[in-house]
Amino acid sequence: MASSKSRTSSFSRNFSAASSPQTPGLKLGPNGSSFISSGIPDLDKILGGGFSLGSLVMVMEDADAPHHMLLLRNFMSQGLVHNQPLLYASPSKDPRGFMGTLPSPGSSKDEKSSKRESDQEKGLRIAWQYKKYDENQHNFDSHRDGRQEFSNDFDLRKPLDRQFLSGKQIDCVSTQDSSNLVALHNRCATFLSQFPRSNSTVPIVGRLAVQSLCSPQCGYSSMEWDMLSFVRSLKGMVRSSNAVAVVTFPSTLLSPSISKRWQHMADTLLSVKAIPDEDKELATLLTGYQDMVGLLNVHKVARINTQVPAILEATTYSIKLQRRRFLVLECLNQAPIDGTSGSSYGTSGGCSSSSKAGNLDF
Repeated sequence: MASSKSRTSSFSRNFSAASSPQTPGLKLGPNGSSFISSGIPDLDKILGGGFSLGSLVMVMEDADAPHHMLLLRNFMSQGLVHNQPLLYASPSKDPRGFMGTLPSPGSSKDEKSSKRESDQEKGLRIAWQYKKYDENQHNFDSHRDGRQEFSNDFDLRKPLDRQFLSGKQIDCVSTQDSSNLVALHNRCATFLSQFPRSNSTVPIVGRLAVQSLCSPQCGYSSMEWDMLSFVRSLKGMVRSSNAVAVVTFPSTLLSPSISKRWQHMADTLLSVKAIPDEDKELATLLTGYQDMVGLLNVHKVARINTQVPAILEATTYSIKLQRRRFLVLECLNQAPIDGTSGSSYGTSGGCSSSSKAGNLDF
């Protein structure tokens, strides 16, 4: 009698990954997937945990405003806070100078409220000057001891402290006046080779940020097929490594067919759009229009190790600056039809266009 063979499946659960120790800045998800934070807590919730490890994130820029830089700055700052190696490519002449514009982590609204409640319970009475010093010292000690949170709220008005920049593995590449993509491809390959993916634990995670890949400042901006080949190769290298790549590109500078191919190559596809200062139609349709600085559209969400599609609550979100410091994403709320506060929909029970309350009118 033939010996019975054990049945194996490619969808078997990875127990080694589930039992592996927690890596700073890494969160385990379902089906053996892992996430790193985008640097925006609201965006992490929208995407179901953050950016999937080994995924290619592409952001379509808006020609009217550099809102994509908000996403890129928070993504890079979050990696430096978690002591994760970073590769940054930019069409500027001095990309390392961009590090001075990265935001610094600050206390979120929920953290402050919880601290107030704990202080009230303990009966502590500290002058506001000393309390502010105590909070800053607590944040510094937590980062120094390696007890970073998965996602931080970043203060856009406060630059990143030197403690997060000194002694970190930061590699900057200038793509300005580059005649081809060979140099950039080699730098990306060398950087990603430091984080090979295996079934064992994940010791460290790498972050790769490419700004305005098809910018006119680059000499290869007219080589659309070469850039498409680079994106395809970059996706393959990221997928086989413990890293996440975020690439922003102005889609209006590409031909429609090439732009569609770029979007198809992305695991997670986002787009940002500026809001005109005086758009009376949007002001009447949306609540809180005066606080919005832009719109974020989620076109595609990475689904790794699963065939179940992502079901989002919404695909368009408003970009707001809470207290002009912290980046917040909110669902769009339709303004009341009659101009009063209350539900966004009409209160009439009729099926006709009449707004008068009464019997159903068919």
